[in-house]
Amino acid sequence: MSTNGVGRSEGCTFCRRLDRGDLLAANDLAVAFPAGFPVSPGHALIVPRRHEPDFFALTPAEQAALITLVNPVCAVLGERHRPDAYNVGVNAGKAAGQTILHTHLHVIPRYAGDVPEPRGGIRWVLPETARYW
Repeated sequence: MSTNGVGRSEGCTFCRRLDRGDLLAANDLAVAFPAGFPVSPGHALIVPRRHEPDFFALTPAEQAALITLVNPVCAVLGERHRPDAYNVGVNAGKAAGQTILHTHLHVIPRYAGDVPEPRGGIRWVLPETARYW
């Protein structure tokens, strides 16, 4: 996969996605858009403009730019979808479940009753240890 002069990878689906017009929010270092394979209505992704697979290899400014977009994205999703809550998270690395190798932060709207037992939230990524109560 080659990269061009602005830090994009030609073969990366998220790098190609940066130029579409349906952004939910943006700043100089990051953009947000609807997830291509949403797990709930309104699921959004926040990605750095620079192609970097590893969240921990982003500059502090790029990491902050991702987090800075969470509230604006939630405001848009709140207007459009009226969720009851949100899960926000990053799959950092293949062992953590990352499948698109361009850093991305998930903003997942949650709705009362969308699962039988929401308690524990993201702890359920490891079901054997999720139930701590």
